[in-house]
Amino acid sequence: MTTDTLPHETLARPRAAELAAEFGLKPDEFERVLAILGREPSLTELGIFSVMWSEHCSYKSSRVWLRELPTKAPWVIHGPGENAGVIAIGDGLAAIFKMESHNHPSFIEPYQGAATGVGGILRDVFTMGARPVANLNALRFGSPENARTRRILDGVVRGIGGYGNCVGVPTVGGEVNFHPAYDGNPLVNAMTVGIAPADRIFLSAAAGVGNPVVYVGSKTGRDGIHGATMASAEFAADEGDEKRPTVQVGDPFTEKLLIEACLELMATDAIVAIQDMGAAGLTSSSVEMAGKGGVGIVLDLDHVPQRETGMTAYEMMLSESQERMLMILRPGAEEQARAIFEKWELDFAVVGHLTDTGMIEVRHKGRTEAIIPLAPLSDQAPLYRRPTEETPRQSLLDAATVPDPVGLGAALETLIASPDLASRAWIWDQYDSTVGGQTVKRPGGADAAVVKLEGLRRALAITTDCTPRYCVADPEQGGAQAVAEAWRNITAVGARPLAITDNMNFGNPERPRIMGQFAGCVRGMAEACRALDFPVVSGNVSLYNETDGRAILPTPAIGGVGVLEDAAQAVGLALAPGLDLVLVGETRGHLGQSLWLREIAGREEGAPPPVDLQAERRNGDFVRAAILSGAVTACHDVSDGGLLVAVAEMAMASGTGAVLLASPERVPAHGWWFGEDQARYVVAVADGAAFLARAAAAGVPARHLGRTGGQELTLAGVFSISVERLRAANAAWLPGLMKA
Repeated sequence: MTTDTLPHETLARPRAAELAAEFGLKPDEFERVLAILGREPSLTELGIFSVMWSEHCSYKSSRVWLRELPTKAPWVIHGPGENAGVIAIGDGLAAIFKMESHNHPSFIEPYQGAATGVGGILRDVFTMGARPVANLNALRFGSPENARTRRILDGVVRGIGGYGNCVGVPTVGGEVNFHPAYDGNPLVNAMTVGIAPADRIFLSAAAGVGNPVVYVGSKTGRDGIHGATMASAEFAADEGDEKRPTVQVGDPFTEKLLIEACLELMATDAIVAIQDMGAAGLTSSSVEMAGKGGVGIVLDLDHVPQRETGMTAYEMMLSESQERMLMILRPGAEEQARAIFEKWELDFAVVGHLTDTGMIEVRHKGRTEAIIPLAPLSDQAPLYRRPTEETPRQSLLDAATVPDPVGLGAALETLIASPDLASRAWIWDQYDSTVGGQTVKRPGGADAAVVKLEGLRRALAITTDCTPRYCVADPEQGGAQAVAEAWRNITAVGARPLAITDNMNFGNPERPRIMGQFAGCVRGMAEACRALDFPVVSGNVSLYNETDGRAILPTPAIGGVGVLEDAAQAVGLALAPGLDLVLVGETRGHLGQSLWLREIAGREEGAPPPVDLQAERRNGDFVRAAILSGAVTACHDVSDGGLLVAVAEMAMASGTGAVLLASPERVPAHGWWFGEDQARYVVAVADGAAFLARAAAAGVPARHLGRTGGQELTLAGVFSISVERLRAANAAWLPGLMKA
């Protein structure tokens, strides 16, 4: 092949410009395409440029900011840039994990959008040689009063459960929130964690001129074409139906076969590089593999397994059909690999080879359909530092200036049954959280899921966290708080937090206010990651989450992973009778942006609670050490809803009540019990006096809250509510919504 080969048919410039605009390329980007090629593009070439330069694939608006995130630590094996992040967890093992979005597809077709989101993130993890052991998700939906919210929620939950349950990977945790800002843009962020030998990690950089390029998995169809560009554009409220063909269709049973076949082949020395065919399908996988390896690649689409007749090169290159992988094999390994994939009843085809040209050449029916230099498609894609506008800072809200309209007991009952705090059991019950038999802490039982490693005492603690209402009020504090809460939740089960993945969900980056939110959240996240030794090892950016110009709340979802040396040391929420309750951390009664302020006072205002990262580190390290020493029976971090909600959740987890002491006079009672001050934990201990002395010796603020027992939650002289009554109110809201 020579580098001056031309496609057999190119587009006239007016038609090319028109299509470029339809595909999401800006006029200046189209002119850049012309300059790179030195001619008009073919349809296939234009499609390749459009998907590889989309926000979804190129991160052209976010890369300049993401570079600020800390990504290294002694336990980090591979940080951002691979299919998923990799950290050492001891015993010669590595945890491989990532979170990704499937937001727009889930709005258009909730079931398949969510299902294929799970399938895609599973492939990112097992592509690197890991057996998936846990799935999580972070979901945001619109107003519960919106009938469309119920339809989307129902489809998304069924899609997640249907795919994860069938493929045999437990869904062990996550979060669900509601806000009108997500009415036209639900967020479906899927996370997978897998385990692999630390010395058997498979990477994606292609190598070896002449080595065969192999396609495995399902056949290619027309589903999902231009899914990557669809995910990189704003919506209009009425365009869901016309975009339905861009949503992929998944098959979890094929995915299960693909996992087993890939892991079997990985036990040999046949694989040089491997990549999931995710967003942009065959285009992104081939471009990224060859680009990372500094080689060229030739694809002959005549050999691509197809489930539909008459497919064009453009359709095959941009199809996002699911359950497909691309591999570079060692010479002579083709038949060994073919035998494995045919045994698992999967397609296997040699579809090309590597070259030394630095170009991607696409052939179909004996003709060249595309020939493009790889560098401009991958590491030299457009990069923008877009204008930013800072979010105006709000003043801290003094609880003394906010009257309590209903009283503490009534407020607790209202909050515990509110959309943000009501039980998610209706959702969790549709997920198999115990398949595989290694789940130690299930959804709702602890601040983080705990999954034991088969045959070992060691376990992973996993969580997803974010508080978007903090991020919209103060992006920097909100970004820091999201990381800190993930760190706290892992700490609260007794695990040592190791690393995070992120899913950055924002509106249109071409709006300075939105870009300012993104930059602010990244700054806050970076500061928290450094202070807590909690590096970012993988992630995803989802922009243009807007409908008719209305953006979602800034939502930098954080997925955290930590390790426990002994799964038996993990603690959960459930109280037992006869224990002392102790509050760790300082309380000043911050009501700004709190759920109490919104649900009880009917206001959304004020600065969010400040994040003191030194206090987070000090208090968390103290609590973790106490858990591992055996001094703590139950632990819960204080977050949404504040202190009284945290205690109520612990009581509801067990059915055991508690008698609480009155709040100190220096803080208004509603600020003390419902303020959302950070860096706090409630612990249940057998000897409160000894625990308080230990905290004082460590310089950690701590206060005796009360004592457990009985079947009522009682605040002396103020109210007494049966735990069963709280449970009933907490459990009723979500099933009631879905029956409406």
